[in-house]
Amino acid sequence: MNPPADGIHTMIDRDVMTPSARKLRDTYAITPGTPLVKREFGFYSLEVWAEQGMPQDVSHAELFELEPPGSHSLGQLGWCEAGLCPVFETKVLEDRGEYELVQDFAGRHVLFFRGRRNGFMPEYVDHPVKDMRSFEEKIAWRMDSDSSERYADLDERMAAAMQAAGQGLMMTQNLVGGYMYLRSLLGPEELLYAFYDMPDVVHACMHAWFELADAVIARHQEHVTLDEFYLAEDIWYKGGALISPQMMKRFLFPYYQQLVTNIKARQIDKRRHLYTQVDTDGFSDGVIALYRESIGLDALSPFEVAAGCDVVRTAQEYPDLAIFGGIDKRVLAQGRDAIDAMLERIIPAMRERGGYIPTCDHGVPEEVPYEDYLYYRRRVVELGSR
Repeated sequence: MNPPADGIHTMIDRDVMTPSARKLRDTYAITPGTPLVKREFGFYSLEVWAEQGMPQDVSHAELFELEPPGSHSLGQLGWCEAGLCPVFETKVLEDRGEYELVQDFAGRHVLFFRGRRNGFMPEYVDHPVKDMRSFEEKIAWRMDSDSSERYADLDERMAAAMQAAGQGLMMTQNLVGGYMYLRSLLGPEELLYAFYDMPDVVHACMHAWFELADAVIARHQEHVTLDEFYLAEDIWYKGGALISPQMMKRFLFPYYQQLVTNIKARQIDKRRHLYTQVDTDGFSDGVIALYRESIGLDALSPFEVAAGCDVVRTAQEYPDLAIFGGIDKRVLAQGRDAIDAMLERIIPAMRERGGYIPTCDHGVPEEVPYEDYLYYRRRVVELGSR
């Protein structure tokens, strides 16, 4: 008896997929000439745009011609921080006049402007893990994969996921990558020393990361087939990798490889390709070969132009890599002629090649005028739909 075509046991027919799901799947398959997906990375500009006349009673999707998502994210495993459950209590630790020292949900001590905690880069003063004892006392029990609290809404979430799968939406398991996770626990500078001075602590942290991710994803896979494994990594910066390839191979890749192996073995639809995407800021060219070799990288984002990334160049070098991002947010603040020049170089070439989604290479900054962003959206939609 053939398995049901429900998007879980086997893929549904293209004709009954949502248009967004069909277009996104064609993008991942790097189908030449596919109209480009209409989405954006995010915004840091909305308050300023409201002052510049952006309507407040119209959705961003309508204003900016953004499409409904073609994927469904399962989450529950963190993104820029560890997937803690319960999280730390957020509380003010110290009043410093213009500033306040706050313990955030990830257990870090963070210096904020008084009364303002978003829209700028805060100063991280301290992190929860100093040694094995602090890891066990502060973090390990918050990563218990058997915690009933962690699965309190599992039935509701899985019902929504199964419904989305029935519409052909890609099932994306997004989670914090190992480097981003370790950085949130130990701190960016302290982590670099820990690789040498406390390798046992780093491995204990990564073992906890793996055990939690494997258990939560296994629960999800009882209900749906995954289409994508999506790591938030941020392991590159403008000058290159934050740690050496040897360190990646020692402390990260073994855990990634085992997790991907386990995911593939548990898939309900064994024929389904599991796409692997990595999100990393900085000059990401060096990530590609390393992560293709280690976990079969299929997609990369967001290609920060200020760090030296160029999506057209990368598309030529790696014709089987899906590429998301690469629109220089700085150019959007330089006027319409600059916007046209950028888009006319990127969009036609990438549309012809396929496998590309144009978004800013990070959140749109407030320096971009609202009317010029609208112009950018009109042009990117026009060029991407021809």
